[in-house]
Order: sequence, then structure tokens, then C-alpha cells
Amino acid sequence: MSMEKIETRETSKTPSVLFDPEQGLFEIRGKSIPENSNSFYTPLLLYVEKYGASPARRTVLSVRFEFFNTSSSHRIHALFKRFERISQADREVLIKWYCEKGDVSMHDAGKDFRAILQVPFEIIEVDEL
Repeated sequence: MSMEKIETRETSKTPSVLFDPEQGLFEIRGKSIPENSNSFYTPLLLYVEKYGASPARRTVLSVRFEFFNTSSSHRIHALFKRFERISQADREVLIKWYCEKGDVSMHDAGKDFRAILQVPFEIIEVDEL
């Protein structure tokens, strides 16, 4: 089953998205403060659900949020759970959570997600997102 790549540009309220199922590479970056987080994230959740039916041997999700609001946080968690399910189906999955050095709130958010997920989850501090 071949799936189309998803590529969306960042807006002032939503992150850019690059989902490349052929390569098993998924990336989200920017701000996530949409008016309606369900309408933004639901298509992504459905996409990853479909991808999970026949994922690449190795899947990497890279997340680089500058900021996200509470409603996005719930949808981001739901997205992570989809990747967790893929990893439980004996596939190699890695979530990379990037945050700027010194951004305590984003680092803590990554630690919180890592604590509640059963999937390899790296927190990577960088000089600049």
C-alpha cells in the first residue's frame, strides 16, 4: 500500500508537517496553537493510523515545537500513542523531541510525554530550533 507524502507549511498558528511514509520519516515543527486542534490533528491521526497498517521497518518522528497550547497537547499525545502502537507491533520506532537549550517548559513537556509512553523517546537539546 503506497501512501502519499504529506507536506504542509507552517502558519502563525499551526506547525509544518512532513510525513514521508516511504522513508518512515515524520516531522512536525513550529507553533501549535490552532483555533481548533481537532480539525488540525485529526487528519494526521488518521494518516498515522493508516500508516501503522504497513509501516516502514524503522519509523522516526521528529518533533520541534516552539510552543503548543493545552488542546494541542492532548492531540500530540494521541499522535504519540499511534506511534507507540506501531512500536508494539514489533517495528522500530523512535520519537525525537527537540527543544532549545534552556527552554525548561519544553524540556519538561518532553519528559512528561516520555514518562507516559512505552516507546523509545529521546529528548535532544539544540542551540536553536
